[in-house]
Parts: sequence; structure tokens; C-alpha cells
Amino acid sequence: MKTKERKTPLILGAHLSIARGIHRALHDAADLGCGALQVFTKNAGTWREKDITDKQADAFGAAVEETGIKQVFSHCAYLINLAGNDEEKTAMSVEALYREMLRCEKLGIPFVVLHPGSHMGDGEEKGIQRIAANLDRVMERIGKGKTMVLLETTAGQGSALGCTFEQLAAMRDRSNCGDRIGFCLDTCHIFAAGYDISDEKSYKRTMTAFDDAIGLSHLCLLHLNDVKKPCGSRVDRHTHIGEGYIGDAGFRLVVNDSRLSAIPMIIETPKEKEGQNADKINLDRLRAFYG
Repeated sequence: MKTKERKTPLILGAHLSIARGIHRALHDAADLGCGALQVFTKNAGTWREKDITDKQADAFGAAVEETGIKQVFSHCAYLINLAGNDEEKTAMSVEALYREMLRCEKLGIPFVVLHPGSHMGDGEEKGIQRIAANLDRVMERIGKGKTMVLLETTAGQGSALGCTFEQLAAMRDRSNCGDRIGFCLDTCHIFAAGYDISDEKSYKRTMTAFDDAIGLSHLCLLHLNDVKKPCGSRVDRHTHIGEGYIGDAGFRLVVNDSRLSAIPMIIETPKEKEGQNADKINLDRLRAFYG
């Protein structure tokens, strides 16, 4: 009798707090059975920057070795806007991304996730050109390094760019540092932007559109979040896996897509559910869908 082939385990993870120290987030991820982790390296809601000390870097490196979790991602501060028309805030955004990449280089974090930005009424074309130019400014300052920027799909609220796959592809294409730019697909965001993945037919159509515009070979990370609002709402509201409009069927399609099996999948879902650790609940739910 032929033995059933065992599937490669999913690379699942969560966005976790660094309140007790950035190295502790790795141990918290290991306690959840994760193979990946996403963190903020600083307070995501402020312009105030900080450096990583040698002591912090050493502790983080030791935790990577102890846990075996090498798929680590940093998420940029939400204030960064590389597409804006305000010179002072653009300069602050470029500096913030530069400092973020310096922190990641010191910690050995290979990927920085970035919301591309909003054009502030100047239109898609100008906004995309600014994003590409400002990414180049950052990369020129960084010089040779290993950390990549991952442009994240967005829900398309207001004048936010990145809500279509074509916009994201154009940002990379117009940059002079395309080899340092990859992509992060957020299920909540693409659904809110109008890309349905809740059933097999829609899922196939959406993933074909992504592959045609960007190429699955450039997809480095998935954010798995269900969504509180209907498809095309342009409203970014995360909820627990299987409890929103994407539903169980949509996430079952994602985790069982063999083209995505080697790509880390991070949840950014609410942290509590009826007094319980919701990260564990959501991760276990995704594991149950696999196979």
C-alpha cells in the first residue's frame, strides 16, 4: 500500500509584543509553536527613534539560536509615508525607514514590512514615483546590506497606494533597487480592496492576478487576517480567522496552496477572545485547515 506523502509543515507565526524585550518575543513565538515572528522594533505610533544596543543584539541573536526561529520580520512605524507631498514629513519618513533598516541590520532581521504611503490628493502616478524615489534614497544611504523592504498590500482607504497589484508592481519597477524590494500580501487588505478570496473560483482569479502583475516569486510574506467588512469596502478591520467575510473556506484555500507552502504566514488578529490567548486559537485553527 502506498504511503501518503507527508506535507511540509506550514511556517506560521504571529505579530508579538516586545514590551519585555525584543529577544523575549522569540521565546513567546516558540511557546506558540511558531516558525516565524513579526515585531515592531520601536513604538509604531511615534516619530521618536531608538537604536539597538549591542546587548540587545546579542540577546536577540542568542534567542534566534535557542528557538530556531530564523524567519523574523519587522513592521515599520505607521507614520511613515513615502508618497506624501509634505517635504518635512517626507524627510522624516525617509529617516524613519532608514533607521528601521539600521535596527534590522544590527539584529539580523532580513525583512522590513512597509505600508507604501498615501499620495495626499496628488494622484496615483505622482505618489508611486515618490515611493520609488524615496526607497532609492533610503537604499543609497544604507549601502550594501541584507535587509529587504516588503511593500504591503493595502485596503485602499483614502489616498493610500498599494491597493492594486499593479500599483505595487510599479513601485518596484520604477525603483533602482528592485532586488531589495519584495512584497507582503495581507488577506484582510486585499479583500477590502476588492480581491475576493472567499471561494475557490475567486481565490484562483485573485492569485492569478497577483502572479500576472507582481509574480509569486517576489512574494515573501503573508499576513493572514480575517476581515470585518464586505469585499471592496476599502475598510481595514481585522478579525479572528474564520469569523469574518473571508471565512474558513478562504483560509483553507490559502494554507493548502502548494505555491505558498514555503512562505511564512503571520497573523495580526485580535489578541484576546473570551479571556483566552487568541493567538493560540487562531494559529490552531489555521493548522487544522492544513492537509
